[in-house]
Amino acid sequence: MKVLVPVKRVIDFNVAVRVKTDGSGVDLSNVKMSINPFDEIAVEEALRLKEAGKAEEVIAVSIGPKECTETIRTALAMGADRGILILCEHGLEPLTVAKVLKEVCAEESPGLVIMGKQAIDDDCNQTGQMLAALLDWPQGTFASKVELTEERITVTREVDGGLQTVDLKLPAIVTTDLRLNEPRYASLPNIMKARKKPIDEKTIADYGIDPMPRLKVLKVTEPPKRRAGMRVDSAATLVEKLREAGVI
Repeated sequence: MKVLVPVKRVIDFNVAVRVKTDGSGVDLSNVKMSINPFDEIAVEEALRLKEAGKAEEVIAVSIGPKECTETIRTALAMGADRGILILCEHGLEPLTVAKVLKEVCAEESPGLVIMGKQAIDDDCNQTGQMLAALLDWPQGTFASKVELTEERITVTREVDGGLQTVDLKLPAIVTTDLRLNEPRYASLPNIMKARKKPIDEKTIADYGIDPMPRLKVLKVTEPPKRRAGMRVDSAATLVEKLREAGVI
């Protein structure tokens, strides 16, 4: 069984994000980029399934500019078998990504698609659900535990009220949550081996999909800076200050 893992190139989570002076977007110049952390968890889970003998091949796919090759190389260094890069210079919306992934699934016929529940740059949390709808496949989102058999997969989901377990028939879509696993570090030998693993390059035009966004960003602004707090010496003073602030 093939496992398909979409991976996205995002600003590294340790980097402080800067907004462009004209408010047109986020400044990406000289900024460290890396694989989306939720996607890294998805790669790790796919590799664990392969190591357990429940999957034969792990394929990492990324959609974006040429620089996404390095994102795929990260997945390959972790242990993925091959990669697919779909070139597109436009910023993509979740529905467009889902449409492209649907076509990739038609070509590769994976038994399972594991992907991050969301990307840390836009936090949309939509692509997995949209892909499941387009493919008419069952979905297990926010997975904190995955158990795979020959024809079915059991997914423990993190929901507001606690945990929910769903039993899905393969093929299926699974989106990963933070507590699913701890991704491994790529060793130096595996990083060197990853350079020799194949990455197929295609363009979004090969699938006949219009990449132009339907939404227009009017302005991007930084959140207001948090004001300094203050200490009070009594509950009465606290209530007084809250009234002055208009909270109560």
